[in-house]
Order: sequence, then C-alpha cells, then structure tokens
Amino acid sequence: MNNILLTDIKFLKGVGPKRAEILGKELGIHTYYDLLYHLPFRYIDKTHIHTIKEISGDMPSIQLKGRFFTFTTQGEGARKRLHALFTDGTGNIEIVWFNSVKRMKESLSVGKEYIIFGKPTLFNNRYSISHPEIEDYKPNSESQGLRGIYTLTDKMRNSNFSSRTFQQLEDSLLSTIKNIDETLPKFILDQYKLMGLHEALYNIHKPQSIHDLQRAQLRLKFDELFFLQLNILRYAKSRNSKILGHKFEHIGDFFNNFYNNALPFPLTGAQKRVIKEIRRDVGSGRQMNRLLQGDVGSGKTLVAVMSTLIALDNGYQACIIAPTEILASQHYISVSEMLSTIGVNIALLTGSTKKSERERIHEQLMNGELDILIGTHAVLEDTVNFNNLGLVVIDEQHRFGVAQRAKMWQKNTTPPHILVMTATPIPRTLAMTVYGDLDVSVIDELPPGRKPVTTVLRFDEHRQMVYRFIGEQLKLGRQIYIVYPLIQENEKLDLQNLEEGYNTIRETFPSYRVCFVHGKMRPAEKEHQMQLFVTHQAHIMVATTVIEVGVNVPNASVMVIENAERFGLAQLHQLRGRVGRGADQSYCILMSHQKLSKDTRHRLNVMTNTNDGFIVAEEDMKLRGPGDMEGTQQSGISFNLRIANLAHDGQIVQLARDIANEIIDKDPTLSLPENQTLTRQLSFLFQKQANWSLIS
Repeated sequence: MNNILLTDIKFLKGVGPKRAEILGKELGIHTYYDLLYHLPFRYIDKTHIHTIKEISGDMPSIQLKGRFFTFTTQGEGARKRLHALFTDGTGNIEIVWFNSVKRMKESLSVGKEYIIFGKPTLFNNRYSISHPEIEDYKPNSESQGLRGIYTLTDKMRNSNFSSRTFQQLEDSLLSTIKNIDETLPKFILDQYKLMGLHEALYNIHKPQSIHDLQRAQLRLKFDELFFLQLNILRYAKSRNSKILGHKFEHIGDFFNNFYNNALPFPLTGAQKRVIKEIRRDVGSGRQMNRLLQGDVGSGKTLVAVMSTLIALDNGYQACIIAPTEILASQHYISVSEMLSTIGVNIALLTGSTKKSERERIHEQLMNGELDILIGTHAVLEDTVNFNNLGLVVIDEQHRFGVAQRAKMWQKNTTPPHILVMTATPIPRTLAMTVYGDLDVSVIDELPPGRKPVTTVLRFDEHRQMVYRFIGEQLKLGRQIYIVYPLIQENEKLDLQNLEEGYNTIRETFPSYRVCFVHGKMRPAEKEHQMQLFVTHQAHIMVATTVIEVGVNVPNASVMVIENAERFGLAQLHQLRGRVGRGADQSYCILMSHQKLSKDTRHRLNVMTNTNDGFIVAEEDMKLRGPGDMEGTQQSGISFNLRIANLAHDGQIVQLARDIANEIIDKDPTLSLPENQTLTRQLSFLFQKQANWSLIS
C-alpha cells in the first residue's frame, strides 16, 4: 500500500477543506485511496456527436456540438431559471438551468463553440435539455470518449458537484500518484493474464477503449472476490486447526433403535449422504460448523434429529433452536412423536414457558436428565446452562444474528458442534461468499411419494373459477391456505385486505369453518387459530405471511396467494412450501392484477415454471441483487463490494475461491515470502473486522 494513498483528501488539488468535508460526510471519502476506489457505476460513450435533427424521444443522454445564440432569465428568487437556445445548424434545442443561474450566465458566451451532453426530454412538442454538462469544444480532445458516471447525493449536486467534477478530481489524483503498488503476486497476474493494478485503476476511470475497460473491470472484480475468499478460507483453516470439538466416536442404541424401529420413512440418498458428512465431522475431534441447505419438505428436520441421537449416544446433550414459538412448538411436537418409542427426554423452552416449568427445565438440563432441549431465543439466555452440551442445531439460521449464535459456544467448556439449517436455498455464489467459512451440505432430493406442487397464475377475472376449484378440493376433504399481504386496508396500494377477504371466504364457503391468523394477534389466540387448522377442525386458513414457516399440515393441498405481485420470489417459494407435504397432488395459485411490469411478470413466471428452490433463489438474486454484504451478516463479513456483483460474476467467484484455496492449502498462515504481498493487503482491507468467522 503506497503511503501517499492514505493522504487526507483535502490536500488533493481541486478539493480543499470544504469539499473534503462534503466528500467525507456524503460518500465516506476521506483519503486518496477512498477517492481512487470510488468507481464509476456506468459509462457513457462520448465518441459520437449527434445532430439536433436526429433527436428522438427514446434517446438516452446525447452529445451535441454547436453554439448558443440567446440567453433569457425568467422568474424571481427561488423560481429564477435560465433559458438558452442552442443550435448546430440542423435545428435548435432549448437548454434550461434551474440552479446556478448567475454562474452559468456569466460563464457562457453567445457564438462560442461548445460540446454539451445531457438527456433530451419532450415538453409541448419541443425538446429541451436541463443542466447539461458543458465544455469548450477542442478538436481531438481526449475528453471525447468513454466517460465514467459517478455516484452523487442531492447535497453534493446542490454544492455544484457533478460527474464531471469527479472526473476532474480523479484526473488530478491519477496525475499525482505516479505508481500504485501491486497487490497480487506475479504468478497470479501471469497465469491468468490479469491487468496490473495501476493500469486497471487508470482504465477504470479513464478507459481508452471498451476492451481496456473490460480488462480493468475483470482485474478489480477479481481483486475484491479473491481477497474476500482468501480472508474467509484463512480463518476457516485457522479455526479448523485450533478449535477442538467433542469427539463422537460411536453410534449406539439411540441412533440404531430409531433407525431400525422408528424411522418414519426410508431415507433418501441425499439424506444418507448428509448424515455421513455430519458423522465424519463430529468424529474428527474438531468442532463441526456445517450449513445444511434443503428445500421445503426435503427432510432436514429428520437429519437434524438423527444428528442429535449421535450426540446422545456419546453421552452429550443436544439443542434445537428455532426463530419463532410456532416453529419451535412444531419441532417439539414432531420430534417428540418421532422419538416417543426410544426413551428420549425432550423439553420445550420459549418466552411463554411458565416459571415453574422453566425452573424444572433448568434443573434437568444441569443434572443431565434432559437429553434434547428445543426452544427459541430463550435458550440463549445466560440462565440456561447444560450439563454437557455437544450439538446445537439452529433452524432458519438467517433469523439469528452472529453474536446471538456465539452465545451457544459458551454453553460448554469445549464449544458444541454446530449445524445450521435453512429452507431458503442460497445461490451458490452467495453461499461461497457469505457462508464461505462453513462446510455446506445440500439435500437436493425430496422424500418418496412427494409430488411437485402445480403452480398457476390467475388474474382477478378468474376468481370465480378459482373458488369453484377450491370447492372441489374441500369436497375431497382437503384444506386450503389463503394468504394476503396486508392486515388492514391500504387504499394507496389498493390491496385485498385480510379482514375483507376473511368475510368473503366465509360467505363463499358457508359450510366450512374458516380460521384467521395474522402477526398482530396475541400469541395465545394465534396458537388457538393455528391448532384449529392443524387438527382439521378448520378447513380454510386465511392468513398473512405469519404462516411462511412453522405450519405443517400434510392435508392442506391448496395455497392461494392474493396480490402475488407484491411478494418477492423467496417469500412466494416459502409460502408454496406449506403445501405438497402429503401424498396428494397440491396446488399453488398466484392471484394478481392483469397489468404487470416486465420484471413482475418474469418473477411470477419463474414460480409457475419451476419447483426447484435453487433455481428460484438464483433468479431472485438476479432480480433483486445479492443485497448489501454487510446486511447479510451471517458470517460477519464486513466487506462492501464496490464493483463485483455476486448475481452476475459467478465464474470470477469460483476462480477466486479456487486460487485462494490452492494458496491456503500450501501456506495456511500466508507466511511464505511470495505471499507477503497478500498478507499486507489482507491486513489493510480487514483491519477493522471482528473475527466473527470463528463463529458459525
């Protein structure tokens, strides 16, 4: 790292204290380094000069060459604006300024030749351009070509910052810095023909051609993803070599009795594979940190239960944690049923657990009588202590923060093995990055007898047809979910509202009992309504997305999602997972308005075309983006991607990970002389990061 890059930005020519303050407050730019890595988010091609007669309404920003021949000031005070007419010999166009009126009038001249750049808009059958970029016309000027467009805030624009201002500051910086230290070893640059860092940063700000820009983008994307992967793998290797785990050496009576006598259905090949991976981990003498991915209904809970039995067979206790009371209760019921014949002591601990029951659980945990504790965040409390905790299973793990999960490490002298599960499939590139320090298992096979859910899109005019279909399913003895996006009417969004829908459904199906569930209900009432549906006393459940997780009713065969266009892909897929849990054919009906945007129609078509949660997740990431990396806090990665995009740069992610893996395998501590450059860069990039990667 060049020391000059750590220079305060106020010392750069063209900045000064006032601009430095704005850059710091608005964009976090405090040093030369920060400015150098404030990259354009898109580029405009200024190699072509249009004529005014070529302008049409669908054109993006265009470049014109010509002269001003009139300037007129209109309005007073805050409403004051400057109008000018600009000509290039093929026609005239109006140019308008609403800000900086005095400065623009004083700086521009009639008859002088200029280059202007901006977006034409049509008003009253006349084209105009507001606040264009303007510069004196200079034949063969190097400013004509690819030009970067930089992120700006409203406050910066009001302080006369523009993309052109940034271009000038970047030019000033690049001319000040004569050389930028390389961050990658020569063998990587040579083997993969990557552009040097100095050249890449020059071409990202001042590309001489599309080819040079693409090579610069590739180099900088690789840098980001490579050092991210290197950091993840370095800590994962360190953790695996240093942190001991309980050694589960044998399979005993609990596991074998369950497998031979109580297994509810034969294991799929995928479940067997994952159990073998878990057995290998927990028998290694190192702490297991494994992420278990599996689509809704793939049998993750059964794998988790069998993993807890391995812990019990080796004299340890186990714990299963879920994010909500509904899901924790569901786990308690299903696990208790599965293990009812093999003599396992199980308890449920949630925020609603009565004091006397809570005290009994605490006592049994400490004296070792309690084998498996199932609970919510209540399990994380300091008062909850175990006699010998060996395994923790965390369900829907994205609902728990890293620091919360870290508390489970403190429940035993030697940290317990950790198995985190998610029914929200994670795109491969995101898993390699956000969960890159965990071993990943995937259950990619549904249990035998499960039929894919048939998903269809229906519009409001098809509602009577949908109701007839629901009636047919009810006559067959099936149950129905109907999900709404809101609880109370919102006129602005014009959405179906839950209470209105509840009344309509009761009127439409008077012979059937309808229950009603939403997130604002008291827990006891919510649980009562849920139980009506679970026990088949209610035939139709009208609900919000509170049923997204935690409700398991194999007899429910139809999921109707009102205003499906208002839901994201991941949420739609989770809701669809509430049906298709029994042997009967199940259906998901997406109700929507006829008028849909292109993206929304694509999103709904994805749902109707596939049941594969991983395909849905990939499409979701392409549509919405991977999100802010710091917002995806599961691994505690604190590293914002400036140029790489996990939704589109999967090949670069894989290449970066492969190279990082190769280096870490040969030199786990990065202490070899040829890796000192990498060590310095990692130290610089991650100097403020807490070592959360030691916690799964």
